[in-house]
Amino acid sequence: MRRVVVTGMGIVCPLGMGVAPVWQRLVTGHSGITAITAFNSDGLSCRVAGQVPPGLWSELPDAEGGRGSRVGQLARLAARQAAQDAGWQPRDEEEQEAAGVSIGSGCGGLEAIHEGVQRLQAGALEEVGRLLPAAMLHQLAVDVAHDLGLRGPRRAVSTACSSGAHAIGDAARLIACGDAEVMLAGGAEAAISELGIAGFAAARALSSAFNDTPGRASRPWDRDRDGFVMGEGAGMLVLEEREHARRRGARIYAELSGYGMSADAHHVTAPAEGHEGGLRAMRNALRSGGVAPSEVQYVNAHGTSTPLGDDLELEAVERLFGDAARGLAMSSTKSATGHMLGAAGAAEAIFSVLTIHEGVVPPTLNLDRPSRPSVIDRVARSAQGRRVRVALSNSFGFGGTNASILFRAA
Repeated sequence: MRRVVVTGMGIVCPLGMGVAPVWQRLVTGHSGITAITAFNSDGLSCRVAGQVPPGLWSELPDAEGGRGSRVGQLARLAARQAAQDAGWQPRDEEEQEAAGVSIGSGCGGLEAIHEGVQRLQAGALEEVGRLLPAAMLHQLAVDVAHDLGLRGPRRAVSTACSSGAHAIGDAARLIACGDAEVMLAGGAEAAISELGIAGFAAARALSSAFNDTPGRASRPWDRDRDGFVMGEGAGMLVLEEREHARRRGARIYAELSGYGMSADAHHVTAPAEGHEGGLRAMRNALRSGGVAPSEVQYVNAHGTSTPLGDDLELEAVERLFGDAARGLAMSSTKSATGHMLGAAGAAEAIFSVLTIHEGVVPPTLNLDRPSRPSVIDRVARSAQGRRVRVALSNSFGFGGTNASILFRAA
């Protein structure tokens, strides 16, 4: 199998836009979670979210003819950043055909669906047809491929909260198997709307105890956690076959060396006992990368700040790593960004790569009183300087869909 490396990254998220400024805010302990401003949330139990800063929306690319969705705008902006960061663009038809797109989203064009229903109820039938393409998940991959002129494999992935991670792992396998030389891969989500917040709040999944102190609402592993905080944004990576990257003199951030998947077949929202599905995904990632647990220095946890899921994931990591857990650092960057649903795995893959590249482990904010002890260092409140050569990024979604991606120093 051919080897796959990361040569470019792009991100827009609640902490801002661009890899360098977002990373700086993350490792210095900033939170991107605020009171909801996208709509009037007064009647809802949850009134906080990790929103893309309002001033950034004016910088997002408009879709052709104004037909695009907010989530499509986020995806295109992150993809443009990643391609520019990699110093890569296809120069001829052959290179266009060797490059593709793999993008994930849990909700896709949710706001376009909501608006379409409203227009339908108002009798504006001609407007509904205009909105339909923006509601389709596959349109995200279409937009990115059209924007960058990519004619190779194109796929859209929807596996709930693991969508972005699955899109990245699947893209890496396409390269490893020889179906592409370069893939733009990641995830995008823009579900902070009245429909999105009301739906998750009705399912009692969202935090409601910190509406007056938004920055404290996302608190993985803390005993006062009461649900996740919705986030939005997009993260995209340029993945390349290693020799292709070397031939063009590309900077290589890290190697994507392992990818594991699993399903719980257990419950719509709750993980299986002991988080067996997550454990299998992590084990599969280590096996495919040829890495022993003792070689991993950092885990970017799924860690959503839910009462059940956090401790089950912690238990699964402890079981997998055994005695090696004592030397392990694990943090949840959702404490700063909120849970970006289908984009979470992409953003956290970027953070995992940067942990290797920069030698800094990002913190878990608001971890003031752990709900249970552990030998694992959960990097409470402050970042740590640490040499990391191998990092594992976890994404576990509703319905028991699990993905783990393994990165190692190039």
